[in-house]
Amino acid sequence: MTQQPRKILLLDNGKEWGGGTNSMLELLKRIDRQRFTVTCCFYYNYTRGEGETIEQVLNSIGIPVIFLPQAGQPRWAKIAKETARALVFFSRSLRKKAAAMIDNQWRIKPNAQRIRDLLQRDGYEILYMNNQPGSNLEGYLAAEDLDVAVVQHCRIEPVMTAQITQTVNRVAQAVIAVSHGVENVLVNNGVNKSLCTTVSNAIDIHQTMPDGKALRDALGLDEDTFVFGSIGSLIPRKSSHHTLEALHRFAQVHPEAKWKLILVGEGPEHEKLQRQANDYGFANQVIFTGFRNNPLDYLAAFDAFILASSSEGLPRVVLESMLLRTVVIGSNVTGTGELIDSGQTGLLYTYGDTQALASHLQTVWQDSALRDVLTQQAYQRVIDHYAIEHYVAGVEAVLGAMQPIRNKHV
Repeated sequence: MTQQPRKILLLDNGKEWGGGTNSMLELLKRIDRQRFTVTCCFYYNYTRGEGETIEQVLNSIGIPVIFLPQAGQPRWAKIAKETARALVFFSRSLRKKAAAMIDNQWRIKPNAQRIRDLLQRDGYEILYMNNQPGSNLEGYLAAEDLDVAVVQHCRIEPVMTAQITQTVNRVAQAVIAVSHGVENVLVNNGVNKSLCTTVSNAIDIHQTMPDGKALRDALGLDEDTFVFGSIGSLIPRKSSHHTLEALHRFAQVHPEAKWKLILVGEGPEHEKLQRQANDYGFANQVIFTGFRNNPLDYLAAFDAFILASSSEGLPRVVLESMLLRTVVIGSNVTGTGELIDSGQTGLLYTYGDTQALASHLQTVWQDSALRDVLTQQAYQRVIDHYAIEHYVAGVEAVLGAMQPIRNKHV
C-alpha cells in the first residue's frame, strides 16, 4: 500500500522577502512531492523587484498559499502601551514585558486561533515554521494541544527569553538550525539539545554563473575601478553605516584610490545612508540600486563583498560570493564566522570595529595575489560542503521523522 504524503502547513509570518524566504523557496522547488504535500501560510504577499509577488513564485512551482491578512494595531493597544510605558518608565525590561503582553492579546492570540482553525480544518500533520521561535509564538499556541508535530526552522540567530525557551521545549518536536552557531545559541539559552538539528544553508553549486563584466560595463565601471559591494535589506541589523564609515577611513588614507561602492537592496535606512555618504563627500562614488532580482550579477561584478551585519544565521549571500570567487569581508558574527576562516577563505573583523574593516578594505584593494588565494579556497569550501542537495535531504529527514502527536517535552 502506497503511503500518503505528509501534509505540512508552512508558516511564514515575516514582513519582508529576505534570505530566509529564498532558502525556503529553494527547498520547496526540490522537496519530494511523493513524501510531502506543502501548503504555505503567509501574513503578507511579499513583493520584490519588478512587482513579482511571493504568491506568483509559489504558484509557479505548484505550491498553494493561504494568506492571513493582518489588521493594524487597535487604538486600545496603543493607549495601553503608552500607559504601561508611563507607569514603568524606570524599567526597560518591564516596558518590554508589558508591550509583549499587549501584543499577545491583540495580535498573537487571534492569529493563533486562525492558524489552529487551518490545522484542524485541513488535517495537517506538521506545522513547519520558517523564522525564529520568538517570531512564531502564534504557531506554538495554535498547535500546542493538537495532534500536530511542530518543527521550527530557525534561520537567524534567535532572540530568546525564558518564556520563549519554555514554549519551544514544551511544544516543538524539532528545531532546525541553519548553522552550528545558531544551534549553540538555542542550546545555550536552554532549548533541549535533543530537539536541535543543524542543517546548514546551502546553494545550487551547479547553476550557471553570470559574467560580472557585462554589469560593470552597463554601470560604466572600467577595469581600473575597484568595486566594493553589499547586498541585503537597508535595515539597522545589516549595519551598512559601518561599511560607509570604514570606506571613509579608507578614502582618507588612500585618496588616490579609484573605487565605487554598490549597495543592492532597499529599506528604511536608505535616506540616512545617502546623507552619510554625502557628509563624507563621496556620494558620487556610492550606487544605490534598490531591490534587484539578479543579485548574482552584482556579486560577480564586485571585487569585494562586504557583510557588516550585527547578526546572521548562515547567510546565503556569503555562499554565493564564495561560489562566484568574490572576496568576502564580514563581521565575525554567528553564521558568517562559521563560513569564513579569516585569512583562508575571506576576512573577518569584530562587529562594529570600522578601523579593522577599513584595514581589510585596504588589504583586498592592494593585494591581488591574496584575493586570488582567498577566492579559490572559498570556492572549494562551498563545492565541498554547501551543495543544495545536502540541505534539502537534511530538512526532509527531519520532516519525515515527525509524528503528529502532542509533544511531551518538559
